[in-house]
Amino acid sequence: MRKTVWLAAATAAALTLGLTGCGSGSAAGKGGDDGPLVVGVTPVPAGEVLHHIDDKLAAKAGLKLEIKEFTDYVLPNTALQEGSLDANLYQNKPFLDDFNKSKGTDLVPVVDAYLPPMGVYSHKVKDVTKLRDGATVGVPNDLTNEARALKLLAAAGVIGLKPGAGADASPADVTKNPRHLRFQEMEAAQLPRSLDDMDAAVINNNFAQDAGLSPTKDAVYLESAKNNPYANLLAVKKGSEDDPRVKKLAKLLTSPEVKKFIEDKYQGSVLPVSGD
Repeated sequence: MRKTVWLAAATAAALTLGLTGCGSGSAAGKGGDDGPLVVGVTPVPAGEVLHHIDDKLAAKAGLKLEIKEFTDYVLPNTALQEGSLDANLYQNKPFLDDFNKSKGTDLVPVVDAYLPPMGVYSHKVKDVTKLRDGATVGVPNDLTNEARALKLLAAAGVIGLKPGAGADASPADVTKNPRHLRFQEMEAAQLPRSLDDMDAAVINNNFAQDAGLSPTKDAVYLESAKNNPYANLLAVKKGSEDDPRVKKLAKLLTSPEVKKFIEDKYQGSVLPVSGD
Protein backbone atom coordinates (compact mmCIF):
# COMPACT_ATOMS: atom_id res chain seq x y z
CA MET A 1 0.00 0.00 0.00
CA ARG A 2 1.23 3.47 -0.88
CA LYS A 3 2.35 5.58 2.04
CA THR A 4 3.11 9.23 1.38
CA VAL A 5 4.13 11.90 3.84
CA TRP A 6 4.03 15.61 2.86
CA LEU A 7 6.62 17.93 4.36
CA ALA A 8 6.14 21.64 3.59
CA ALA A 9 8.97 24.13 3.33
CA ALA A 10 7.03 26.53 5.55
CA THR A 11 7.57 24.19 8.50
CA ALA A 12 11.25 23.64 7.76
CA ALA A 13 12.58 24.69 11.16
CA ALA A 14 10.21 22.52 13.15
CA LEU A 15 10.69 19.57 10.87
CA THR A 16 14.46 19.83 11.02
CA LEU A 17 14.28 19.65 14.80
CA GLY A 18 11.93 16.70 14.55
CA LEU A 19 14.19 14.86 12.14
CA THR A 20 17.18 15.46 14.37
CA GLY A 21 15.29 14.01 17.29
CA CYS A 22 14.46 10.87 15.33
CA GLY A 23 18.11 10.05 14.85
CA SER A 24 19.64 7.49 12.54
CA GLY A 25 17.58 4.37 12.05
CA SER A 26 14.49 5.52 13.93
CA ALA A 27 12.33 6.32 10.91
CA ALA A 28 14.36 4.93 8.03
CA GLY A 29 15.44 1.37 7.55
CA LYS A 30 12.98 -0.25 9.96
CA GLY A 31 13.46 -3.98 9.81
CA GLY A 32 16.82 -3.73 8.04
CA ASP A 33 16.97 -5.13 4.52
CA ASP A 34 13.43 -6.51 4.84
CA GLY A 35 11.86 -3.20 5.85
CA PRO A 36 10.61 -0.47 3.55
CA LEU A 37 13.09 1.80 1.81
CA VAL A 38 12.21 5.33 2.92
CA VAL A 39 12.78 7.68 -0.01
CA GLY A 40 12.45 11.47 -0.05
CA VAL A 41 11.21 13.13 -3.25
CA THR A 42 9.83 16.37 -4.61
CA PRO A 43 6.27 15.78 -5.91
CA VAL A 44 6.93 16.22 -9.65
CA PRO A 45 8.43 14.37 -11.40
CA ALA A 46 10.29 12.37 -8.75
CA GLY A 47 7.20 11.60 -6.67
CA GLU A 48 5.20 10.50 -9.70
CA VAL A 49 8.01 8.24 -10.91
CA LEU A 50 8.40 6.67 -7.46
CA HIS A 51 4.65 6.15 -7.07
CA HIS A 52 4.56 4.41 -10.44
CA ILE A 53 7.35 2.09 -9.31
CA ASP A 54 5.60 1.50 -5.99
CA ASP A 55 2.26 0.73 -7.64
CA LYS A 56 3.43 -1.32 -10.62
CA LEU A 57 6.93 -2.70 -10.18
CA ALA A 58 8.19 -2.75 -6.57
CA ALA A 59 6.30 -5.80 -5.29
CA LYS A 60 7.51 -7.99 -8.13
CA ALA A 61 11.08 -6.88 -7.43
CA GLY A 62 10.69 -7.68 -3.73
CA LEU A 63 10.93 -4.02 -2.73
CA LYS A 64 8.84 -2.09 -0.23
CA LEU A 65 8.81 1.69 -0.55
CA GLU A 66 7.78 4.46 1.81
CA ILE A 67 7.67 7.78 -0.05
CA LYS A 68 8.05 11.12 1.71
CA GLU A 69 7.32 14.24 -0.35
CA PHE A 70 9.11 17.54 0.26
CA THR A 71 8.48 20.97 -1.23
CA ASP A 72 11.99 22.40 -0.92
CA TYR A 73 15.56 21.51 -1.87
CA VAL A 74 17.18 21.39 1.58
CA LEU A 75 15.15 19.10 3.82
CA PRO A 76 15.46 15.96 1.65
CA ASN A 77 19.24 16.06 2.09
CA THR A 78 19.06 17.07 5.75
CA ALA A 79 16.74 14.16 6.47
CA LEU A 80 18.95 11.75 4.51
CA GLN A 81 22.05 12.81 6.41
CA GLU A 82 20.29 12.53 9.78
CA GLY A 83 18.85 9.09 9.05
CA SER A 84 15.15 9.87 8.63
CA LEU A 85 15.46 8.81 4.99
CA ASP A 86 17.27 5.90 3.37
CA ALA A 87 17.57 7.64 -0.01
CA ASN A 88 16.29 10.62 -1.95
CA LEU A 89 15.52 11.45 -5.56
CA TYR A 90 15.28 15.10 -6.65
CA GLN A 91 18.71 16.64 -7.24
CA ASN A 92 21.54 16.68 -9.75
CA LYS A 93 25.24 16.01 -9.20
CA PRO A 94 26.39 19.68 -9.13
CA PHE A 95 23.73 20.46 -6.52
CA LEU A 96 24.71 17.42 -4.44
CA ASP A 97 28.40 18.32 -4.61
CA ASP A 98 27.70 21.88 -3.49
CA PHE A 99 25.40 20.71 -0.68
CA ASN A 100 28.06 18.33 0.64
CA LYS A 101 30.68 21.06 0.49
CA SER A 102 28.59 23.76 2.16
CA LYS A 103 26.81 21.59 4.76
CA GLY A 104 29.55 19.08 5.59
CA THR A 105 27.38 16.11 4.60
CA ASP A 106 28.56 12.85 3.03
CA LEU A 107 25.84 11.99 0.55
CA VAL A 108 26.71 10.08 -2.61
CA PRO A 109 25.03 9.42 -5.98
CA VAL A 110 23.86 5.91 -6.87
CA VAL A 111 22.38 6.21 -10.36
CA ASP A 112 21.05 8.87 -12.75
CA ALA A 113 17.29 8.52 -13.16
CA TYR A 114 15.96 11.17 -15.56
CA LEU A 115 16.67 14.65 -16.88
CA PRO A 116 14.19 17.43 -16.06
CA PRO A 117 15.21 20.28 -18.41
CA MET A 118 15.19 23.77 -16.89
CA GLY A 119 13.31 26.42 -18.85
CA VAL A 120 12.79 30.14 -19.23
CA TYR A 121 9.12 31.06 -18.79
CA SER A 122 7.33 34.33 -19.47
CA HIS A 123 3.82 35.74 -19.61
CA LYS A 124 5.16 38.80 -21.44
CA VAL A 125 7.05 37.39 -24.44
CA LYS A 126 6.97 34.26 -26.60
CA ASP A 127 10.65 34.47 -27.52
CA VAL A 128 13.38 34.93 -24.90
CA THR A 129 15.35 37.11 -27.33
CA LYS A 130 12.45 39.59 -27.36
CA LEU A 131 12.75 40.57 -23.71
CA ARG A 132 12.55 44.35 -23.30
CA ASP A 133 15.49 46.50 -22.30
CA GLY A 134 15.80 46.49 -18.50
CA ALA A 135 13.58 43.40 -18.13
CA THR A 136 13.47 41.67 -14.75
CA VAL A 137 14.34 37.97 -14.89
CA GLY A 138 13.85 35.72 -11.89
CA VAL A 139 16.55 33.15 -11.11
CA PRO A 140 16.91 30.63 -8.26
CA ASN A 141 18.88 31.92 -5.31
CA ASP A 142 20.79 28.73 -4.52
CA LEU A 143 24.30 28.57 -5.96
CA THR A 144 23.94 25.56 -8.27
CA ASN A 145 20.58 26.41 -9.79
CA GLU A 146 21.45 30.09 -10.22
CA ALA A 147 24.57 29.10 -12.16
CA ARG A 148 22.51 26.69 -14.24
CA ALA A 149 19.95 29.44 -14.96
CA LEU A 150 22.62 31.92 -16.03
CA LYS A 151 24.22 29.36 -18.31
CA LEU A 152 20.81 28.71 -19.86
CA LEU A 153 20.34 32.43 -20.53
CA ALA A 154 23.82 32.51 -22.05
CA ALA A 155 22.96 29.54 -24.27
CA ALA A 156 19.88 31.47 -25.41
CA GLY A 157 22.15 34.34 -26.43
CA VAL A 158 20.66 37.02 -24.17
CA ILE A 159 23.72 37.36 -21.90
CA GLY A 160 27.38 36.44 -21.99
CA LEU A 161 29.34 34.80 -19.18
CA LYS A 162 32.98 35.01 -18.19
CA PRO A 163 35.04 32.21 -19.85
CA GLY A 164 35.21 29.23 -17.55
CA ALA A 165 32.15 30.21 -15.50
CA GLY A 166 30.93 26.91 -14.10
CA ALA A 167 28.77 25.46 -11.36
CA ASP A 168 29.33 28.50 -9.14
CA ALA A 169 28.55 31.18 -11.76
CA SER A 170 26.74 34.24 -10.41
CA PRO A 171 25.48 37.55 -11.83
CA ALA A 172 28.99 38.88 -11.13
CA ASP A 173 30.21 36.61 -13.94
CA VAL A 174 27.93 38.22 -16.53
CA THR A 175 30.20 39.99 -19.04
CA LYS A 176 27.63 40.85 -21.71
CA ASN A 177 24.14 42.10 -20.96
CA PRO A 178 22.96 44.06 -24.02
CA ARG A 179 19.34 44.16 -22.78
CA HIS A 180 20.40 45.35 -19.33
CA LEU A 181 18.50 42.49 -17.71
CA ARG A 182 17.99 42.74 -13.97
CA PHE A 183 18.24 39.45 -12.09
CA GLN A 184 15.83 38.88 -9.20
CA GLU A 185 17.06 36.07 -6.97
CA MET A 186 14.53 34.07 -4.96
CA GLU A 187 13.83 30.58 -3.72
CA ALA A 188 13.33 28.24 -6.67
CA ALA A 189 9.92 27.12 -5.42
CA GLN A 190 8.66 30.73 -5.37
CA LEU A 191 9.50 31.56 -8.99
CA PRO A 192 6.34 30.16 -10.67
CA ARG A 193 4.13 32.11 -8.26
CA SER A 194 6.06 35.31 -8.95
CA LEU A 195 6.08 34.99 -12.74
CA ASP A 196 3.39 37.64 -13.23
CA ASP A 197 5.50 40.16 -11.34
CA MET A 198 8.52 39.72 -13.63
CA ASP A 199 9.22 39.73 -17.34
CA ALA A 200 10.54 36.17 -17.24
CA ALA A 201 11.87 33.56 -14.84
CA VAL A 202 14.19 30.60 -15.12
CA ILE A 203 12.32 27.80 -13.39
CA ASN A 204 13.32 24.29 -12.38
CA ASN A 205 11.37 21.58 -14.14
CA ASN A 206 9.64 20.13 -11.09
CA PHE A 207 8.40 23.49 -9.84
CA ALA A 208 7.24 24.46 -13.33
CA GLN A 209 5.20 21.29 -13.74
CA ASP A 210 3.86 21.50 -10.20
CA ALA A 211 2.55 24.98 -11.11
CA GLY A 212 0.82 23.67 -14.24
CA LEU A 213 3.46 24.87 -16.70
CA SER A 214 4.44 22.54 -19.53
CA PRO A 215 8.16 22.71 -20.34
CA THR A 216 7.61 21.69 -23.95
CA LYS A 217 4.63 24.02 -24.51
CA ASP A 218 5.10 26.98 -22.16
CA ALA A 219 8.87 27.52 -21.96
CA VAL A 220 10.16 30.31 -24.20
CA TYR A 221 13.56 28.63 -24.08
CA LEU A 222 14.30 25.09 -22.89
CA GLU A 223 17.54 23.47 -21.81
CA SER A 224 19.10 21.00 -24.23
CA ALA A 225 19.63 17.38 -23.20
CA LYS A 226 22.92 17.12 -25.10
CA ASN A 227 25.93 16.74 -22.77
CA ASN A 228 23.74 17.85 -19.88
CA PRO A 229 25.20 17.25 -16.38
CA TYR A 230 21.93 17.95 -14.58
CA ALA A 231 20.22 14.54 -14.58
CA ASN A 232 18.38 13.89 -11.32
CA LEU A 233 19.89 11.06 -9.34
CA LEU A 234 19.16 8.61 -6.58
CA ALA A 235 21.31 9.56 -3.58
CA VAL A 236 22.14 7.83 -0.30
CA LYS A 237 24.36 8.48 2.68
CA LYS A 238 27.88 7.20 2.10
CA GLY A 239 28.10 3.56 3.09
CA SER A 240 24.56 2.70 1.99
CA GLU A 241 25.35 2.19 -1.70
CA ASP A 242 25.32 -1.60 -1.32
CA ASP A 243 21.99 -1.77 0.53
CA PRO A 244 20.07 -4.46 -1.43
CA ARG A 245 16.94 -2.28 -1.39
CA VAL A 246 18.85 0.65 -2.88
CA LYS A 247 20.22 -1.60 -5.62
CA LYS A 248 16.71 -2.82 -6.43
CA LEU A 249 15.39 0.71 -6.71
CA ALA A 250 18.35 1.81 -8.85
CA LYS A 251 17.67 -1.06 -11.25
CA LEU A 252 13.97 -0.18 -11.47
CA LEU A 253 14.69 3.51 -12.08
CA THR A 254 16.68 2.66 -15.20
CA SER A 255 14.41 -0.15 -16.38
CA PRO A 256 12.61 -0.19 -19.76
CA GLU A 257 9.29 -0.01 -17.90
CA VAL A 258 10.19 3.26 -16.16
CA LYS A 259 11.71 4.65 -19.36
CA LYS A 260 8.38 4.05 -21.13
CA PHE A 261 6.41 5.58 -18.25
CA ILE A 262 8.51 8.75 -18.40
CA GLU A 263 8.26 9.00 -22.19
CA ASP A 264 4.48 8.41 -22.22
CA LYS A 265 3.63 10.65 -19.28
CA TYR A 266 5.88 13.63 -19.87
CA GLN A 267 6.09 13.73 -23.68
CA GLY A 268 9.56 15.26 -23.66
CA SER A 269 9.11 17.48 -20.60
CA VAL A 270 11.18 14.94 -18.65
CA LEU A 271 13.71 12.73 -20.40
CA PRO A 272 14.56 9.21 -19.21
CA VAL A 273 18.06 7.99 -18.50
CA SER A 274 17.65 4.38 -19.55
CA GLY A 275 19.66 1.37 -18.55
CA ASP A 276 20.02 -1.85 -20.46
